[in-house]
Amino acid sequence: MLTNIGVPGLILIIVLALIIFGPKKLPELGRAVGQTLGEFKKSARELTSDVVEEIDEVKKEIKK
Repeated sequence: MLTNIGVPGLILIIVLALIIFGPKKLPELGRAVGQTLGEFKKSARELTSDVVEEIDEVKKEIKK
């Protein structure tokens, strides 16, 4: 769905965001979104590493 936006659609979204939030609030909003995405990626990485560790432990027990 988001892959069909294109450059004109992206420009429209940016202009609307500037109109709605204003130029002073937009960097703060972008920073908050970036931090949220970073935390989400970190949590997803931790979750997948926990699952991989559990799978490795189960494989070791099966080999014994």
